Amino acid sequence: MTSLNLYGVPFSQPVRSVFWLLLMKEQPFRLVPTNPGSKGERGSRHPSYLAMNPSGTIPCLEETDTGYALGEGHAIMAYLCQKNGWTDLYPDDLQARGRVDWYLNFHHRNIRDASSGMVAPKIRKDLDIPESVQDRAKRTFTAGLTTLEERPLANGRFIAGDQLTIADLSAYGEIGQLQPQFTNVFEFDDFPNVQRWLADMQQAPFHDEAHTVLAEIGDISREAPSMDTIRSANIDAIGVLKAAVEGFSGA
Repeated sequence: MTSLNLYGVPFSQPVRSVFWLLLMKEQPFRLVPTNPGSKGERGSRHPSYLAMNPSGTIPCLEETDTGYALGEGHAIMAYLCQKNGWTDLYPDDLQARGRVDWYLNFHHRNIRDASSGMVAPKIRKDLDIPESVQDRAKRTFTAGLTTLEERPLANGRFIAGDQLTIADLSAYGEIGQLQPQFTNVFEFDDFPNVQRWLADMQQAPFHDEAHTVLAEIGDISREAPSMDTIRSANIDAIGVLKAAVEGFSGA
């Protein structure tokens, strides 16, 4: 069996989506803590990391037995599904897969703006994100959420139909983090279909384990968490992931 290293931190939205997939499929992996944007030895801008993932972003997947490495969360999830035959989460029917791929492309300049508009400004005060940028990102996200509310989630249980797919894992990484039990920075009252979808996603296997970091950081709507709080939550989440992997791998 291929040995997998996943580079990143649990608080990262795309990293969470990837390791939730791995947990759901009970695929053993090791999360290697990697600081986004850092040039340090354990950072995503260190030369050794850039040799694996030239974009210098997280996540990055490494197959230790083959040396193959792949960056970008959506590419990683699609690769894992195709390699392992996980057609329940990434269909082999081209039209069904097309609906998944539609969302994976739609995500980047729509739903992904949840982080830059509402989460990053609270977590990373040092970035000094202008109010105008935050407002534009929130408008973009809200428009994207309206599209999901009025189209795919009005016509099916999940984004690509009635079956949960990697489209939902990616979307939940951004949308799910905003819920009251997590960061609590967005009101979902005008989005009943999205609320129903969020409730369904919470019933998926390993939801709680995959989102430990968010549960520990909690509400950031009124006060930003300290870096110590974020660091501690990431460490605890890594421990939970390790225990989960040991549980289904028999390690």
